[in-house]
Amino acid sequence: MAARITVDTTEREQLVDITRAVRQKIRESGVQDGVAHLWSLHTTCALTVNEGADPDVARDIVAFLRRLVPQHGDWRHTEGNSDAHLKTSLVGPGLTLLVERGDLLLGTWQHVFLAEWDGPRTRQLALVVVPSHPAAP
Repeated sequence: MAARITVDTTEREQLVDITRAVRQKIRESGVQDGVAHLWSLHTTCALTVNEGADPDVARDIVAFLRRLVPQHGDWRHTEGNSDAHLKTSLVGPGLTLLVERGDLLLGTWQHVFLAEWDGPRTRQLALVVVPSHPAAP
């Protein structure tokens, strides 16, 4: 069964660092080595891994995607969030992450982010942690 992570966003477009929450759920799973599948249960927010040490990186990603896919474009979808659907498709709704020694395996500067494109909202993520199978003798 998938664990759930709840994320409250505060802006229409933002990257929210969820690394700590993902790490906690992985620890709770008890899996020492394997993979963690993280999935957004929404069509207007995405998941990504990028630098978490410098907040300007997250700001630059949001600013670039805002220019690439403007909120008010030639959209036929009339709910006012067509750009959010497109940004989610570009970034992607899911991640496969590695688990090593009971913890999330990331590079020195890597963090896990929820990319909000239609906030502020309360978002739900599903996480499944699958252990590695031992090698056959």
